[in-house]
Amino acid sequence: MQRNTLSFLPVVFAIAAGVLVPDSVSFAVTPATKPASQKKPAAEAPASAPPAGQTAVAGGAPTLPAKAWLLMDFDSGELLASANPDEALPPASLTKMMTSFLVEQALRSGKLKKDDLVSVSQNAWCRGSSTESCMYLPLNGQATVIDILRGIIIQSGNDASKAIAEHMAGSEEGFAKLMNAEAKRLGMTHTNFVNATGLPDPEHKSSARDLANLARAIVRDSSDYYPIYAEREFKYNGIKQGNRNALLYTDPSVDGLKTGHTQEAGYCLVTSSKRNGMRLITVILNTTSMKARADETRTLLGWGFANFEKATPIQPDAVVTSAKVSFGKADTVAAGLGSPWSLTVPRGQQVRTTVQVKPDLEAPVAKGTVIGKVIAESNGKPVGETPLVAQADVERSGWLRRMWQHVLKWFGK
Repeated sequence: MQRNTLSFLPVVFAIAAGVLVPDSVSFAVTPATKPASQKKPAAEAPASAPPAGQTAVAGGAPTLPAKAWLLMDFDSGELLASANPDEALPPASLTKMMTSFLVEQALRSGKLKKDDLVSVSQNAWCRGSSTESCMYLPLNGQATVIDILRGIIIQSGNDASKAIAEHMAGSEEGFAKLMNAEAKRLGMTHTNFVNATGLPDPEHKSSARDLANLARAIVRDSSDYYPIYAEREFKYNGIKQGNRNALLYTDPSVDGLKTGHTQEAGYCLVTSSKRNGMRLITVILNTTSMKARADETRTLLGWGFANFEKATPIQPDAVVTSAKVSFGKADTVAAGLGSPWSLTVPRGQQVRTTVQVKPDLEAPVAKGTVIGKVIAESNGKPVGETPLVAQADVERSGWLRRMWQHVLKWFGK
């Protein structure tokens, strides 16, 4: 959330250095009203023993110095590797993923329009200090919703986040209630939002798993706006600032999502990457530097794509089993998958499936009705499941046939 100012440096220099600018740095030559001095970086905390990671891969997970981290399969939401995934920690500007997600959902539903004007109150306005990230919206001015959204995602603007919170809910406090309601809907059980920015508050917490699930929701449900998370720069109010996710400049498979930093939260990064049809999400919380969060994410993604692969246990058009139906014109119905099913599993491990059909299935049964499930196991552990659905209609039999079927059922036939 801290902000220093800096003249724009070529991207090639940033890549050669191994990192880009910190969360607190602007890419632009700043106006005269902005302070020219730079704040000295805070000293890093003494290193402690890194948490032990958990994974199903033989040989174990990578060792990362972050306080909490994880690798998640996007399609299933399964954790492929993690350390302290459910510890509630300060999320810093990763908070703004929820802020932007609520804006995106309001745009999808029509509650907001991209060209709607958002006013900038005294409370929302950034005063040009070196202590917070700003989009540099003009005091008592207005900006469009789509510019505000870009300011939140790309520039990590506290002013943009506060302004849209007040626009949508009347106050930042009211917006926090919307954030927590959405967090509950998404199953973010270790999260409590107090503000729209991630500025420090003892009650403002989230976990690596919760933030990964939020990232998954953004990728899945905000397809019209998700490309903004991959944009490398945005110019507003004469100031051009760059996206602070260093991997966007060095890894073409990375297309989001968000960085964060405060003294309490350390350096944080949530990233999504897609290679060869497989998308992975990583979360790094409370590591020691900008370079560390980028390097640890590169390590985790490289390890993940090297150690996991997509598996298709059952083809979509396959008949999985034949389910018995009582009191129908047909005694059985073919059962198969309702939609294509794939899993992410450790490379080289076989996947086995078992089928569970609902007992005492009675007609009528409509095509597409869920009548059971298929469970997949790898290396003796469950790795996923999918619904089993009827592949045809089964009408209820006439009363005479039903009487005979009752008699047969009474005698266990």
